[in-house]
Amino acid sequence: MNDEILIKFLLKETNEEEDRQVNEWLVADAENAKYFAKLEKLWQASGNIAPNEEPDVEAAWLKFKAKADALPTQREPVVKPLKTNGRRWLSLAAALVLAIGGWTAYTLLRPAYIELSSSNLVFNQVLPDGSELTINKNTAMSYARNFENNRSIKLLHGEAFFKVAHDQNRPFVIDVGQVSVQVVGTSFNIKHLNRNQTEVVVESGIVKVRLGGEEVRLVKGERIFIGPATKQLAKQQSKDQLYSYYRTGMFVSNNTPLHELVDILNEAYGSHVVVNDNVRDLPFTAPLKYSSLTKNLDIICDALDLEVVRNQQQLVLSKKQK
Repeated sequence: MNDEILIKFLLKETNEEEDRQVNEWLVADAENAKYFAKLEKLWQASGNIAPNEEPDVEAAWLKFKAKADALPTQREPVVKPLKTNGRRWLSLAAALVLAIGGWTAYTLLRPAYIELSSSNLVFNQVLPDGSELTINKNTAMSYARNFENNRSIKLLHGEAFFKVAHDQNRPFVIDVGQVSVQVVGTSFNIKHLNRNQTEVVVESGIVKVRLGGEEVRLVKGERIFIGPATKQLAKQQSKDQLYSYYRTGMFVSNNTPLHELVDILNEAYGSHVVVNDNVRDLPFTAPLKYSSLTKNLDIICDALDLEVVRNQQQLVLSKKQK
């Protein structure tokens, strides 16, 4: 396909026969469409050239072609001088030369990481290596732009479940503040809601957690919590599945202290439920649906003989008054 026709097509100055040729060329090969899209982006990014500017059209066109033909394509490059049939063509050639410079600068200076963020929605994301993520609400992270060679992620805040594609030669690394998590092929949950608090729960495989010069290995059913007062890494058995509520739609407790369950409910619903000291360690065992907070509090109160009292913006759980 002649590049001169492609540019005329961008300007909507092609005739009916040229329109047909371009459209057939675009659908003939995906690489053709990619090539045209790059040219279109260059034009859109270039803006307009002032009417009184008179650059060297021949030189501008040849310079543009030298850059454009360097783009990956399956077609044979065609270098033709641009016909000087009006100021519209002259402006386009100059604009595209300027845009080439801007595009090159963007390519060289663009961020090394691609951002992922959620607001009020839970969503799934498949990474370039085939790893699958479930990202909870209010989460921000980024992954390396050259992820095929550098499987690294930065979790800024929030929570996500990782199902990592196995690759023995390329470990999967997640940086969470001062904590580093490394895996090969496994599934696990990471929560980093506060600046100095990180929790890792492993569902399968082996996870290495590093803090400073210390490292601990977690296997299925183990968890670790790292807070501001943590001086030594210490793993624990994961006794419930509360961490998975945003994936499964269920709060699964197993003799879970009431205050721990309420912390998760507050996190999930954005609520302000408070537990009185004399009932905070009561054990609770029952599945709750991730539906109505009021309904779930009613179930908890019936099971533990408690009541809910509203105190301004807070909901206080306490012993039922006789």
